[in-house]
Amino acid sequence: MSAPLLITVAPTGAETSKADCPQLPTTLDELVATAISCQAAGAAMIHVHIRDAEHRPTLSLPALSETVAALRAETDLVVQLSTGGSVHDPLEDRLAVLDAAPDSCSLTMGTVNFGDDVFLNPWPFICDLYQLSQERQVVPEFELFDLGQVASLSRLLDRHGLPFGGRVHVDLVMGVPGGMPGTADALVAAVAALPPAVTSWSATGIGRSTLAVALAALSKGGHLRVGMEDVLTLARGVPVESNAQLVSRAAALAELAQRPLMTPAQARELLGVRAG
Repeated sequence: MSAPLLITVAPTGAETSKADCPQLPTTLDELVATAISCQAAGAAMIHVHIRDAEHRPTLSLPALSETVAALRAETDLVVQLSTGGSVHDPLEDRLAVLDAAPDSCSLTMGTVNFGDDVFLNPWPFICDLYQLSQERQVVPEFELFDLGQVASLSRLLDRHGLPFGGRVHVDLVMGVPGGMPGTADALVAAVAALPPAVTSWSATGIGRSTLAVALAALSKGGHLRVGMEDVLTLARGVPVESNAQLVSRAAALAELAQRPLMTPAQARELLGVRAG
């Protein structure tokens, strides 16, 4: 049997406004309902950004803690909080995300142009966040936007050792204007450059690169991240109706690739996440 597939859903993000996309889950109730439907469709992990009462991106610690608790109460999903926030969030607020005690956190391995903005991740911040994740027993997912960040991952592991849990899981974020393109060639190059310590990897195709990246990742034995943080259309002129729709499409691709879907319990084992 082929290796099980981990599907991560990224339902909200920090870029799209509720006014432009009313179906985007921005309230806690909407996020929990989305998580329940996405687990039923085949997701095993959820990558979480939250919004305030005006639907604006926030890193409010009480709200993050409430979100983690609600997702754990209503689903079995591995709960991963974004430490990227929005491109405008201060570094100290991004470090404080770990105070909400998620199962996992994102950890971006370098600064990258993000459209017209700059997603700032200086080396000292990367090291601080990584060491804090080790101390707090939070499993990082290393977000890699280009090949230079693949090299930075090797540097980080050489300097500070393995993450909590002993597993090294990365996500190739592809197709961001300013990062590596969302192509099969770029994916193959990035996977070939991953350090030997990497135990699993997934890929995310932004916008119109979603399907190309998903198909390439499946053919290379990787895992998938999908969700409305990354794409808002199913095809040209066809808007996404829900995150569960994107998870279901990924699950259908997995069936074609003969990759059984990973359960949340299997995902915890794969990632080295601490027991609940």
